[in-house]
Amino acid sequence: MAEKNSISFENLLSNLKNQIYHPVYLLHGEESYFIDAISDFIEEHVLNDLEKEFNQTIAYGKDSNVLTLMSYAKRFPMMANYQVLIVKEAQDLDKIEDFQAYVEKPLSSTILVLCYKYGKLDKRKGLYKAIEKHGVAFESAKLYDNKVPDWIHDYLKQRKYSITQKAAALLTEFLGADLGKIANELQKLLINIPAGAEINEEYVEKNIGISKDFNVFELQKALARKDILKSNQIIFYFAANLKENPLVKIIPILFSYFSKVLMYHYLPDKSRNSVAAALSVNPFFVTDYEQAARSFPVGKTIAIISYLREYDLKAKGVDSTAVGDGELMKELIFKILH
Repeated sequence: MAEKNSISFENLLSNLKNQIYHPVYLLHGEESYFIDAISDFIEEHVLNDLEKEFNQTIAYGKDSNVLTLMSYAKRFPMMANYQVLIVKEAQDLDKIEDFQAYVEKPLSSTILVLCYKYGKLDKRKGLYKAIEKHGVAFESAKLYDNKVPDWIHDYLKQRKYSITQKAAALLTEFLGADLGKIANELQKLLINIPAGAEINEEYVEKNIGISKDFNVFELQKALARKDILKSNQIIFYFAANLKENPLVKIIPILFSYFSKVLMYHYLPDKSRNSVAAALSVNPFFVTDYEQAARSFPVGKTIAIISYLREYDLKAKGVDSTAVGDGELMKELIFKILH
């Protein structure tokens, strides 16, 4: 059942652009990007520059207390229709539940924004229920890895750009599911490419510094094919560029990959869409897992996962020897392929 007053990021932002305001906003959840995007829009667009001088307050949870913030919220605007009070890092507020007294009877001329990051306000408590009744509670959930390339496509589409599937996958493999980091890299990239262009691997390589030929994404493909030459070319490149390709970053990605290969072996339904859903990957990449499963039977896949655990410990200094990370990489890939 959908929560009362539940709203998507797109609809919430659309309402704000259309000047549909509520007296209280709770922005909470694990994904900070959407929380920042909404609070930044409110901060930048609800009031004009002159109105902001007297009617906009930005506070931080660890430096504030609820009683003082409520006294701010109860003030009337000066020469403006609204006053805006944004509480950043609201998760650091002591006794945040004391806000309930204000939220039960909020001023219609105040826009109170509570930015509660890296977790969720307890939905069983009175404060949350009061926000649902009198304002908007927006939950900012982390995207699954397989949803990130689609998010990249949508992010760029809104800015009149497009991107190839491989380039979007390359960004996801390199940057993970940190939307703030991805958005920052895309903003830098768009400065250097023509308006309306399609972003391909060459643009990504040139402007973000991700090699289109020597990256973990290409290593996975080479391993799946048991392409010894290509795998060694990539791993020798990594070993020569350890600062950009540390072993402690590569191993978790390979561990996730081979864990999904193992899952693939046991899937009863190996149709493309079913595999994509079960492994939480884009359907575009299902053929890579099919190939890897053919190259690595169940027993070998389990052994590879064991190797990855072993070398993860070595990379972190457990049972360490004089062997450097570059040599450890080469040993690991040799064991995977043979």
